[in-house]
Amino acid sequence: MNVFDHVEFDHHERIGFFNDTKTGLKAIIAIHNTNRGPALGGCRMWNYASEDEALTDVLRLSRGMTYKAAITDLPLGGGKSVIIADAKTEKTPEMMRAMGRAVQQMGGDYITAEDVNTSVDDMLQISKETTHVVGLPATDGQGGGDPSPLTAYGVFVGLKSAVEYRLKSDLNGKVVAVQGLGHVGYNLCRHLHESGAKLVVTDINADVLDQAKSDFGAEVVGLNDIYDVDADVYAPCALGATLNDDTLPRLKVSVIAGAANNQLATAKHANILQDRGILYAPDYVINAGGLINVHYEHVARKSGGGYDRDAVCAHIDKIGDTMETLFKMSERENISTATAADRLAEQRFNAPKATTAEAA
Repeated sequence: MNVFDHVEFDHHERIGFFNDTKTGLKAIIAIHNTNRGPALGGCRMWNYASEDEALTDVLRLSRGMTYKAAITDLPLGGGKSVIIADAKTEKTPEMMRAMGRAVQQMGGDYITAEDVNTSVDDMLQISKETTHVVGLPATDGQGGGDPSPLTAYGVFVGLKSAVEYRLKSDLNGKVVAVQGLGHVGYNLCRHLHESGAKLVVTDINADVLDQAKSDFGAEVVGLNDIYDVDADVYAPCALGATLNDDTLPRLKVSVIAGAANNQLATAKHANILQDRGILYAPDYVINAGGLINVHYEHVARKSGGGYDRDAVCAHIDKIGDTMETLFKMSERENISTATAADRLAEQRFNAPKATTAEAA
């Protein structure tokens, strides 16, 4: 495995490989960039087909966290960790504590949190071995608990900004096609419904679809039919890469704004959307509410103060302003909104690290 020549290696600062034979832990921690501060990113558990697949994922995800932290103007860098295991059959409290020891070995340069197949309870186990963990229960006055509702709120803020910019209107009466009704997608639907939007939804879970019909009066369509809905907004909140060669010709929307990561199958698809006049809200900008939340939790734990939810929401509200900045930059420079987001983020995280005197 040649890490430095790996296709997803992007000047990563540090990559750690961890093995604990007693608990079965096999993990990789990748730190992409710490110019703005310690690298913060979740711990994902997945039954990867190979170690190379796991490495590819952690390199890509950690790089994305650098961009997300910078575009959201947080004093953080980008990092991520992956555990190679089946969460349903192999996860144990002891394994998560071993992961905590791995995080501790990074010396504070990496802060972990929940991600796919890890939970608040897992972070509690990790916290027994390291202080460099967030996403803990809110019961101690310093934890923010489940970040999903705040991620959904950030997506709502960004989606509303995109609709106002492109359609010169509020959400009342607008049709939003939501793909995926997990914790984030469902909470997004709640915000949209309260704003008067009409919802068309799809998900693999029939029970949650029935609940959406009951709670929001949502229209339910098939998994593959969501791309053909005549709507104002398409909100991808499930899998990545749903914006691809097959789906883009089918979309009949003016705005794309959703919670999913890596929505574009390739960079070219951002340009295709721009050429078609569809306003795309870059994914790592619009779904940054969860990162903002755990940052404020980290600040509370580091200072010993209380977790300030009002400050979190005030920061998340700025996602709308960032979106407007990117939309205007895209028009002014005739570039896609995805390229605009990357350029603004790169300007921020490529800036030289502050000296001790400057920081003071």
